[in-house]
Amino acid sequence: ELYLPAANAAEAAFAQGIKVYPVGSVAQLIAHLKGEKLISPAPAPDIEKLAASRLDFSDVKGQENVKRAMEIAAAGGHNILIVGPPGAGKSMMAKRLPTILPDMSRQEMIESTEIHSVAGLTSPQEPIVCRRPFRSPHHTVSATALSGGGSSPRPGEISLAHNGVLFLDELPEFHRDVLEALRQPLEDGIVTVARAGGTLRLPAQFQLVCAMNPCKCGWRGHSSGKCTCSDKEVEKYVQKISGPLLDRIDLHVNVPSVEYEAMRRKSKPESSAQVKERVDAARAIQSRRFEGTGIPCNAQMTPPMVGRFCELDSRCDALMKSAFERMGLTARSHDRVLRVARTIADLDGAEHIGVEHLSEAIQYRNTDILKG
Repeated sequence: ELYLPAANAAEAAFAQGIKVYPVGSVAQLIAHLKGEKLISPAPAPDIEKLAASRLDFSDVKGQENVKRAMEIAAAGGHNILIVGPPGAGKSMMAKRLPTILPDMSRQEMIESTEIHSVAGLTSPQEPIVCRRPFRSPHHTVSATALSGGGSSPRPGEISLAHNGVLFLDELPEFHRDVLEALRQPLEDGIVTVARAGGTLRLPAQFQLVCAMNPCKCGWRGHSSGKCTCSDKEVEKYVQKISGPLLDRIDLHVNVPSVEYEAMRRKSKPESSAQVKERVDAARAIQSRRFEGTGIPCNAQMTPPMVGRFCELDSRCDALMKSAFERMGLTARSHDRVLRVARTIADLDGAEHIGVEHLSEAIQYRNTDILKG
């Protein structure tokens, strides 16, 4: 039996094999222990009700190419950068990514709830984190607020996004040191905060989603010709995004303005549930592939795993070599292209990576979109 303040009881009731009693006052506790007025045990939280979301991909009109990229990102756990003018739906689609991600396992719920509880973000209304976390810090956030630590150490946005999505909108507006703080957690899944009093290691297994305008005014390349930015101004705008950070983002996607016909189309777009079915099927393939390794998805494959599970035939090898030399890929970006190709093949239900899968993966490695 466990006796807790009433405000914390619902959170603790998620534990199994124990009765949790919500206590409102010491007098109430004494009356219960004396058998005068018993306290009813707190019921376990209704996970299905808490996990329900009002957001849905069917709200997004048009943008089929971007939806496809988001589906691939969800299926393989890949990081994604979306670039487009204001009002194209970048933030709208990013907020709906958690609705097509696989359901959280009980262990993931416990891990995420622990972090949010330490940060004081759980409540009697939402005692358990049972939806994939979606964290969207403002671009004025400090490096400490993002990575965690401080004089009274606490988790940062990176750790609060553990098992979920970290969304950075208006990416070039973030301070350079804040963006560089992402590099180590993206590789290791852990953020290490070193302070004079000691070193703090916090979990940070998140999916990074970034959005940005193509230039300062936002209209670079738009058919209206409204852009007033020079090439030099565009270069200055995007220079905060370093090559090493961009190298760690698997998919680079251009988001065009929504066409009028798409806005007026009466046919209903695919729902999140329909897309999630394909994502779940691809994740099931990955679960069998990585069984017993602790690797949950393609994006987290180790280099030896990439060599084993992303073998290329002669046609694919020739295509990969051409792309490597023409695009100036690094060893890291080479492996990330192969991981994305493996995910596309999984969505297709294909045992081996084909030319069509590799070609699509390569097109998502287009860093030229940052040049307008």
